[in-house]
Amino acid sequence: MISKLVNAIKEKNAPIVVGLDPQLKFIPQQILDKWYKELGYTLDAVAEAFFEFNKGIIDSTYELIPAVKPQVAMYEQYGIPGIIAYKKTIDYAHEKGLVVIGDIKRGDIGSTSESYAIGHIGSVTIGENNIKPFDEDIVTVNPYLGSDGVNPFIDVCNKEDKGIFVLVKTSNPSSGEFQDREIDGRPLYEIVAEKVVEWGNTSMDGDYSNVGAVVGATYPEMGVILRKLMPKTYILVPGYGAQGASGKDLKGYFNEDGLGAIVNSSRGIIAAYKNEKYSRFGDEGFAEAARTATVDMINDIRENCF
Repeated sequence: MISKLVNAIKEKNAPIVVGLDPQLKFIPQQILDKWYKELGYTLDAVAEAFFEFNKGIIDSTYELIPAVKPQVAMYEQYGIPGIIAYKKTIDYAHEKGLVVIGDIKRGDIGSTSESYAIGHIGSVTIGENNIKPFDEDIVTVNPYLGSDGVNPFIDVCNKEDKGIFVLVKTSNPSSGEFQDREIDGRPLYEIVAEKVVEWGNTSMDGDYSNVGAVVGATYPEMGVILRKLMPKTYILVPGYGAQGASGKDLKGYFNEDGLGAIVNSSRGIIAAYKNEKYSRFGDEGFAEAARTATVDMINDIRENCF
């Protein structure tokens, strides 16, 4: 699967992923009003509004980008209708030829971890039918429970040609409470990175492994260290834009060939129309604002990283 993502990045010349993390405050009022009028103030109305919003973002950006990354929690909070909107978003992104990274951050042990893996990147057999329940291409995984939690995902990756991104050094301010703790004189995130390499060696797909890593853009000095520790590991880089990072912070995440990393922006793109820089587009032009913000992000990374 990682080779599919790499090829898409090369084709678009854009190592970025758009995070589809809808919130009510991001949805233009005309979309909300439409669905509230039709379905009332219900979970179903919000779910339909989310999907219409996502569809507009995808339609305006799919020619520019290799992948999208829906964050499942944004949908789960609206119950079954929200989950349906999540699945519809995955399917629509696939129709547009995009790689889908499901930001699910799952991590458990034994049959529970296996069930998460099967549900999101695997398949189930019911009678004579083989069905892919969610069918993301890649998902994020929390490694805190160790190999017992990660190996079931790798098994499914190898069986189904899928991928995972393992949390190594996250972009949030309190990540250091645990991730920076020293063990035998070394920070925990370095030890996790070495484990990611070990896991990755069991699932190589060309020059890179199907077992990638999440390393936040908000800690560029650590990104440089981790890039060296994980030369064959693809890095998913959150923290660009709204969390403060820009292109100048990202060069160290890439290998010399210009590959090795894919940078995420969520609200900086999907809510761009609310940013003063793109306010000229207005609510009606939310999708065009997202497209313009995507172009600006691509140019920023190209100018500062390559």
